[in-house]
Amino acid sequence: MRRLTPLVLAFGILLTLVAAGPALASSYRYWSFWDGSAGQWAYASLGPSMARPADGSAWGFRFAVSKDAGDEAARPRAAADFGAVCGATPAAEGKKRVAVVIDFGLPADAPSGEEPPQDAPRTACAQIAPDATAAEALAAVAKPLRYNSAALLCAVSGYPKQGCGEPLAEGPGTASSPATATASGPADGRDSASPAGSGPSAGLLVGIAAVAALAAAALWQSRRRRTR
Repeated sequence: MRRLTPLVLAFGILLTLVAAGPALASSYRYWSFWDGSAGQWAYASLGPSMARPADGSAWGFRFAVSKDAGDEAARPRAAADFGAVCGATPAAEGKKRVAVVIDFGLPADAPSGEEPPQDAPRTACAQIAPDATAAEALAAVAKPLRYNSAALLCAVSGYPKQGCGEPLAEGPGTASSPATATASGPADGRDSASPAGSGPSAGLLVGIAAVAALAAAALWQSRRRRTR
């Protein structure tokens, strides 16, 4: 049993690191992107420059400090209701209608020195080409937009003036100043309206690798002793 102790200990540490992974995830100040095609907001799996909304769909954008995860991110505070947004806009030949909901968030989520442009979410009906993307729908109703070099959506209607999906060590509104736009978007090139990093952090992966190496060394040592 003594020979197995290092191995058991190593795997115990590994399990602890894996279990602690979600709790160590950072919060971000960013624009999240939401698909409301089914009448309820669902965290979008594609970024706005990749998603091609269908005619009659609703898409939402929410600025907030939250986790980069669908079950933890802050949803738009207006309903995903195409009829309420586009009901008064007649259909046009060669165009599709997309309901766009833009939620600038709460004052507590604003970067230092800034305030949301308006309290209530803004809604608009975008009439765009049949093959247009969600990014084009947003640009049609909410310019100017700002993206960073990783195609991360940084600002809608000029808000915020600075920053782009920066991770925050503390809660909403506690960062001393927003960072300038950096390549904090997806490292795999996937266009997105939300920061990458919803998977295991680099530190967690390094820890898992170290523990795995320790476990392998303990197993090798145990087998070596048994062959003597």
